[in-house]
Amino acid sequence: MQNHFSILKRALHFLLLTLIISEAIGQNQLQPSDFLSKDFHAERRQKLREKMTPGSVAVFFANPVRNRANDVDYNYHQDPDFYYLTGYREPNAVLLIFKEKQKAPSGPDYDEIIFVQARNERAETWTGRRLGPAGVTAQLGFKMAFNGAEFSRYPIDFSKFSQVFFHEFQNDVRNEADSADLYDLILQFRRKANYPEVNDLVISQEKPANNLNISQLETYMEELRGIKTKEELDLLSMAVKISCAGQVEVMKALKPGMSEREIQGIHEFVFKKYQAEDLGYPSIVGAGHNGCILHYTENYRPQVDGKDLILMDLGAEYRGYTADITRTIPINGKFNPEQKIIYELVLNAQEQAMTICKPGTPFRDLLVATQKVIAKGLMENGIIKEEKEVRKYYPHGCCHHIGLDVHDRGVYDKLEENMVITIEPGIYIPLDSNVDPKWRGIAVRIEDDYLITKSGYEHLSKSAPRTVKEIEDIMTLPSALDDFILPTLKKD
Repeated sequence: MQNHFSILKRALHFLLLTLIISEAIGQNQLQPSDFLSKDFHAERRQKLREKMTPGSVAVFFANPVRNRANDVDYNYHQDPDFYYLTGYREPNAVLLIFKEKQKAPSGPDYDEIIFVQARNERAETWTGRRLGPAGVTAQLGFKMAFNGAEFSRYPIDFSKFSQVFFHEFQNDVRNEADSADLYDLILQFRRKANYPEVNDLVISQEKPANNLNISQLETYMEELRGIKTKEELDLLSMAVKISCAGQVEVMKALKPGMSEREIQGIHEFVFKKYQAEDLGYPSIVGAGHNGCILHYTENYRPQVDGKDLILMDLGAEYRGYTADITRTIPINGKFNPEQKIIYELVLNAQEQAMTICKPGTPFRDLLVATQKVIAKGLMENGIIKEEKEVRKYYPHGCCHHIGLDVHDRGVYDKLEENMVITIEPGIYIPLDSNVDPKWRGIAVRIEDDYLITKSGYEHLSKSAPRTVKEIEDIMTLPSALDDFILPTLKKD
């Protein structure tokens, strides 16, 4: 078995390569320069270390590669916790964070170590450049970075730690040909930590070690990620601005007869135009009664009807951080009387929650505030008879954290300064509802993003029109896409 001296010897070898790698990276100006800094990730690791109990270690794994079909994989997306702590955006990696410095037979003591996928010229030809350990050292600031194959030989005795923190495995990792892929890294960890089973493979007949903790890490990461730093807020604010720009451009470009997919495409084109890498979640573009499906992502209706509303819930992901914004607008540019009543009821509910949006307010109070407004309005319009029926037409929660996840990690107790949350009341009246037919098929959600400040909030998404007048006014403006007309394609 390889000892600490051998591993540290390899570390010195990688450090010698760092200057070469750094120079090569410096010559490559093809990547954006405003990702989170290595200092941010190092500081986050230290904040986690401060929360950990004495004598403990935390273990994090990268996300698996997800297969789409046959030999085509989905675009890779890193596990948000792993990215938050490392900045590493590749698969097949494991991170260990120690509460105290670990002694090494030779070389400096260390309190963190990362194992990543090795450089591989052939693989990089097909799937893109890899950092490798030297690149991780140069770009991400780790002093102890090794190829994943070294993990099996890394001489760590997990039984000596008071607690071994890790997230429970979901058994959705494929075993690929690489002996240092994520499947094997997890398998090796299980063996080292005496965590007995991987699917049907029995690793050990012994009982699991009693120092393994699969719950506490969740709490630690919720406490950390729920409160945003200045560096995170800069990226999150940009994601929100881009998403608002998409809503504005669609309001100007929307015309009866467009397809839901076309409308989705305008949003996402704007996202890409502003260099957003991805979507924070599958785009929801539901016209008419399709808006009553809360997570409607088919967006398949070939023509939207001018008499309907269209609910558009989309968020750009910028440098890992995602917005979450919903607007509901009339396809023909004008709300009819019933649509306006429902829309302004939802808007009033949102604004009522905004009045109490400040540090110390329980999350639950925001939901209750919106429910009371909506229940009262639905009763006044004969849609429900008593307040408790409100959940029939307003079935979801009101608020959630946003950040590296659209439903981000965070503590759901009371609002605190530098949290970023949504307020998103809605009313959905399906076509088969037992109400006056004039209300049927109306679906309205209004969702905005808010930074909790020292004494109140900052409305981050205010650049996307919200009031009936603002929406109707902007829908009269010309669009840059008005003259973008493609030729008609006919089937043979």
